[in-house]
Amino acid sequence: MSRAEEAARRVELAALKDQAESREAQQLLDTFVVEARSRGIEPEPLRATLMDGHGVKTDKLGWYLRKNKSVAVGDDGAYYVLTVPGGLRERLRGVRLTPSPPPLEVGRGGRDGETGDLAEFLRKRLEAG
Repeated sequence: MSRAEEAARRVELAALKDQAESREAQQLLDTFVVEARSRGIEPEPLRATLMDGHGVKTDKLGWYLRKNKSVAVGDDGAYYVLTVPGGLRERLRGVRLTPSPPPLEVGRGGRDGETGDLAEFLRKRLEAG
């Protein structure tokens, strides 16, 4: 096997691992949504932050998972990263959120110190009510 083929195989294996992780994380999110609703924890309108720091409205309802409100679970069970690109138009009209593949570790590679297991973030959110 050539070096190029080995590299392509490593990329393929990493993608398969990421997909498996996202499927497992999605199960946690789906369970969270059911549990939040059964406890009467209502979703709230989600807001996003533009790269320039301005807050904007979004088209989704959900539950924030991080204190800085940069990550949320939508009422549809999707995982949303709430730091988005945009400018004046988005400040005036708001943004449409696109779901991201959910990770099992929230904030992986981030520098703000609020990282950890997705299951733990979900548990804390349920406990907070």
